This record gives sequence, C-alpha cells and structure tokens, in this order.
Amino acid sequence: MIGSESKSASTYTHFHKKKGSSLMNEKKIEAIRNSLAKRMVTLPDGTSLPCLGQGTWYMGENPQMRDKEITALQLGIDLGMTLIDTAEMYGDGGAERLAGEAIKGRRDRVFLVSKVYPHHAGQDMISKACEDSLQRLGTDHLDLYLLHWRGRIPLAETIEGMEKLRREGKIVRWGVSNFDTADMEELLNTPDGANCAVNQVLYHLGSRGIDFDLLPWQREHNMPIMAYSPLAQGGSLRNRLLNDPVILDLAGKYRVTPLQIALAWTLRSDHVIAIPKAVQEEHVLANAEAAAIQFTQEDLIKLDQAFPKPNRKMPLDII
Repeated sequence: MIGSESKSASTYTHFHKKKGSSLMNEKKIEAIRNSLAKRMVTLPDGTSLPCLGQGTWYMGENPQMRDKEITALQLGIDLGMTLIDTAEMYGDGGAERLAGEAIKGRRDRVFLVSKVYPHHAGQDMISKACEDSLQRLGTDHLDLYLLHWRGRIPLAETIEGMEKLRREGKIVRWGVSNFDTADMEELLNTPDGANCAVNQVLYHLGSRGIDFDLLPWQREHNMPIMAYSPLAQGGSLRNRLLNDPVILDLAGKYRVTPLQIALAWTLRSDHVIAIPKAVQEEHVLANAEAAAIQFTQEDLIKLDQAFPKPNRKMPLDII
C-alpha cells in the first residue's frame, strides 16, 4: 500500500511539505474531492461509493503512531475517501478503536466497514462480535459487515446471522472476503446468499489471478470487488511495481509516482473499490490523486504486456 512506512520518503518527493507550509489548501482538497466524486462504484442495492477508500490493517498497534494515524484517516475523509475498512482482527480491536476516534463528529460522512472472524460467524457468536465492534467504533451500526474469510461454520448459518443483524439495524448490508469463484457460487445458491454486497480480495498489478474468472463472475452478478493491498504488501512484488520500466515510463508521462500508476490501474474500471492504507499525510494525498489518472487504451495494453492477465485458473491469493 502507498502508506507502507517501510518505503523511503523519496518515493513521494513530489508531495513533500515545505517547511512552514501546509501540505495542501482547501482549493486543492476540493479539487481532489470533486475528482473522486466522478469515480463511483455502485453496490447491488444502488448505493454509490467512491472507488477509493482507506484501509486500517496494522493501525492502532503502536501508541506513538496514534495521532498520526487518526490525522491520516481524517484527511482521507476530507479528500473524499469516505469508506473506511477495518476488522476485529486488526490489532485485536485496536484498529477499530482508532477508526472510531477518527470518525468522531464525522460518522454521517463515512461508509464504515468491519469484518468478523470466521470462528465468530456462527449464530451463537456473530451478534456479540458485531456488538463488540460497534462499541469499539463508537457507532450504532455498520454500513457493511464482512465475513473475513471462510471457516468451518456453514455459510447458511453465517448468512442467517448476518440477516438477523440487518433486521436489527446493527448492519445495513453484509458481504464476504477472500472468497473464490466456487465459494461465491455456493454462496449465491444458499438462501439469502444473493444479498451479499461485495467480495473483498487481494488485487493489484502483480496479483491478477481474479482477472481470469472471479472478477468477470462478479461483474456478471453486479457485485463489486473491494481490493485490499492494492499496491502489494512489500518484498519483490512491491519492488517490481516501483521499478518496472513500463510503470516508470507512465509515471513520467503523467508526472506522478510509480505507486500512483499501480493504484490507478486497480481503479481503471467502475467495478473495483481499492482500500490502500496510508499513515503519512503525503501518502494519503498521493492515493487520492491517483484516482484522477485516466489511462489511454495504449497505456493499458502496455501494462497488460508487462503484467499479463492469467490464461488459466489461479489459486486465490490471500495475505
């Protein structure tokens, strides 16, 4: 993700603050917000969301980073990245507490997403898990509640629990995460499974397995993908995104960073919502500005050649 603190700040020199000056002014914030408002993704129930949200994985774990993380999330909201994704797993609830602090006084502007552990997704535990998340977040409802990954509890039982939470007003809608095509088929063939709003999976230029079958399947069923780690988590894949000649060429063409090119690629359709995490303000800004990059068909062909779409079924990448 663009906000990875392991990266050298030199990657983002274009966005550094000047001593004694603000990172951006209100006019620039409004311009970015207006740009994001033109890039919307529609959920099955007709709700429109910006194509770019904010992740919170690894947030809320270091008290020394708390203020910086809250400020980053609030800046993202101001820029139009109003979807915030978290989970009870992240920092053992620490990320939810931090997100709750960030949205105080802003809850009505935020589309709030959290995720339940698979072992909490049974009828006997899902209600308490949701209540605990709501308490940590300081809110009375979630806009979207996801099953974090598939476990041993039958899908029918989890769906029943989700539907009960929906009737009680504790969640507005529900979805899943880390489900492959066969899982989605089974889900839709389960009573009330068609009420699933999204599937959140790993997706970026270096991990294109879902382009073969899952993404087309979801498009056919009018169900968006939510892409986590849209810029790779690190290691060789991240290094390739930073140093690939085609990406570097396009970064020069559009006068942006390589990671902004990679993020813009993830956002190239109207069927994917990306949720990168960022802690530094300049990284939040870089993420938001990436949504304004509009590739030509020639650009996309070059990226497809450098990072080919798979020609066969691939196992679902999960981190």
